[in-house]
Amino acid sequence: MVNRPGRGAPATAASPVRRAAQAAGVLFLLIGVLGFIPGITTNFDTMMFAGHESRAKLLGLFQVSILHNLVHLAYGVAGLALARTVSGARTFLLAGGAIYLVLWLYGLVVGQETGANFVPLNTADDWLHLFLGLGMIGLGVALTRRPAGARR
Repeated sequence: MVNRPGRGAPATAASPVRRAAQAAGVLFLLIGVLGFIPGITTNFDTMMFAGHESRAKLLGLFQVSILHNLVHLAYGVAGLALARTVSGARTFLLAGGAIYLVLWLYGLVVGQETGANFVPLNTADDWLHLFLGLGMIGLGVALTRRPAGARR
């Protein structure tokens, strides 16, 4: 019998993909909370619910809004909830990574000073989304690959 991640292990043991999804969930929760803290988020007084008019920047670099911070919090909750199972963790990393790649493309195509930039996104966000997307997908694939000898 092939011992796949999460099978045959004690219920308390976390597989690598579950730990990665948990870590990503905690990171997204942290980023979401930090986005609401003046000082860590510069120009905090200009933060708007949504739209490119928000000049607030997390760490002085990443443009954020209330909506943007709420999305990070929701991603964090989803990551922790889905990390309870190997398949859920894998789904979170793969689907979440794909969504970030779509956001990266969206940020490249949509003008930063247009109404379509409702999240809002700036150049720093765009590049972060590319790396997050590739990283999450890479983790989802690498941490759930079966060894060559275990394939049927």
